[in-house]
Amino acid sequence: MMEHSAGGHGLGEQTTVEQGNFLGLDYPHVDTHTIVHVMRHGEVHNPRGILYGRLPSFRLSVKGRDQARAVAGALADHDITYVVASPLQRAQETAAPIAESHGLTVHTDENLIEAGNDFEGLRVGVGDGALRRPQHWWKLRDPFTPSWGEPYLQIAHRMLAAVNAARVAAVGHEAVCVSHQLPVWTLRRFLQGERLWHDPRHRQCSLASLTSLVYQGDTLVDIVYSEPAGASDPSVTGA
Repeated sequence: MMEHSAGGHGLGEQTTVEQGNFLGLDYPHVDTHTIVHVMRHGEVHNPRGILYGRLPSFRLSVKGRDQARAVAGALADHDITYVVASPLQRAQETAAPIAESHGLTVHTDENLIEAGNDFEGLRVGVGDGALRRPQHWWKLRDPFTPSWGEPYLQIAHRMLAAVNAARVAAVGHEAVCVSHQLPVWTLRRFLQGERLWHDPRHRQCSLASLTSLVYQGDTLVDIVYSEPAGASDPSVTGA
């Protein structure tokens, strides 16, 4: 169905996730098979190249809409019974064609929202923008929490809550949760038992990619990564 891959490794390498009860739920049948596809939104119209974060009214670009349709096509034959998205416009627009192809409504979950970031609204590319100004350097003092925004652990916990809710809503079928790069990648590292702080240039979470969580009953048995809309550069800010 999709490629298996591990965080921090090249595309196509296999991940084996040790079985464990990550969500603490009990189903009537332990053999119930459920998949939650955690999706990153498509490319955004962002001509100024800023870190838009949670700012409103950032819509998908033409390419982003094509990416969303490509994923909807890839999932057309899947047993999708529940679609939910971050409240931000780009996530809602990404979810729309998937929901439409299955005759579903797009639900909204605040837990899927982009990470809070003190650099929101600024250019933060390497060698230019806000990172060249000394008044911003203090925000970089702690990369482990991190000091410039929402704590990684908080992101992981709220994303897990969203996945939890989607899995219950689609039990025995498949769900799609549309979120954002950092929350999706943080969730994956958390589930794989990896440290949450990381080099953002090495995230395996392309635009419109799927990080699919496979469950038997309440047990996570596999994490499957795929790129139905193609690969993108994780180091491009504001993509």
